Amino acid sequence: MSSITISSSFYAYLSKLRWIKRWGLKRNAHEENVMEHSWEVAVIAHTLALIKNRYYGGNIDANAVATAALYHDITEVITGDLPTPIKYHSPEINRAYKQIEQQAEMELLNLLPDQLRADFEDLIQHERLPIEQVKIIKAADKISAYLKCQAELKAGNKEFETAAEQLAQTIAETEQAEVIFFMQAFVPSCGLTLDGLMKTN
Repeated sequence: MSSITISSSFYAYLSKLRWIKRWGLKRNAHEENVMEHSWEVAVIAHTLALIKNRYYGGNIDANAVATAALYHDITEVITGDLPTPIKYHSPEINRAYKQIEQQAEMELLNLLPDQLRADFEDLIQHERLPIEQVKIIKAADKISAYLKCQAELKAGNKEFETAAEQLAQTIAETEQAEVIFFMQAFVPSCGLTLDGLMKTN
């Protein structure tokens, strides 16, 4: 086997996601970084896809959804986490941010070895993802944010009251049956302590 000499800083960039803090405009009782958030979105999205397949006649590759979700905020290692109220403050800011995000996607792709780049394009360039996957990942992102808000409220942090109400309303208005299923089946126990969880088993 011949040796291959390639140097890439792609994963060095990814490792920095643990230092990118979310919810930067709010006081946090428990800080959350982009790396842990990405994992939570991935496992929620994976479960949503399976629910859709098993209960509602879906035909979605749950593993592909989970992988795409792991990379859904990868550009924030370059852009940082722009809070949602700022991102959607005006159409002009939103358009400008999308352009910055697309440029960041290209810069990250260009860090990869040539023969791997095509494999990552569908993961990193959001517009290339199938719409069914996008819908599930966005729903998982909202559920993750909702769970974060609930954890903050439980810790007595009223900074998250409005965000929690807005997210609850958005999720309640969804037409995605798999999201309603997840919220009813899995979310109520998320507020329990470990002792409380053990008593329910």
